[in-house]
Amino acid sequence: MKAVVVYESMYGNTQRVADAIGRGLAGAGEVVVVPVSEAGPAVVGDADLVVVGGPTHAHGMSRPSTRQAAVDQAKPDNSIDPSALGPRGTAGPGVREWLGSMPPIAASAAAFDTRAGVAPPLLTGRASKGIAKQLHQHGFAQVVEPESFLVDKENHLQPGEEERAQEWGARLAAAVAPPRR
Repeated sequence: MKAVVVYESMYGNTQRVADAIGRGLAGAGEVVVVPVSEAGPAVVGDADLVVVGGPTHAHGMSRPSTRQAAVDQAKPDNSIDPSALGPRGTAGPGVREWLGSMPPIAASAAAFDTRAGVAPPLLTGRASKGIAKQLHQHGFAQVVEPESFLVDKENHLQPGEEERAQEWGARLAAAVAPPRR
């Protein structure tokens, strides 16, 4: 099995989750973890499983304006994830644009997000719901319900979230692994 984990990360949290999911998937075969800017059709076209995640911005998937706001907010301390930047230090493309540019692909898929854990999803929103919907519209077969991984008020992953992401990756691997004979 080949699995590709595609992520959009502004402050590094979603990348950490993506890496942990990749570690969880590793026992099932080849795993590639890439930022959305490097996830062209050649990277995902032959995947058996595509896992896509991004941060929750304004109750859903990021938009160019919310990504630019995140870049602008990070400028004083330069805490922006380099994979989030496009030319001239502006915000690069996100999962929304990437999915919009992808041809239909017949593979299994799963969606995840990072979101503020200080309030329930009803108040914070969940990017993973929109990601899952777009994956389905592009021909992917969803194998599990979308998952959220939580950040705190200081925008750091909450304790235990990387471990939970790795366990989720292992469950994904089990869900798509061919039956043993």
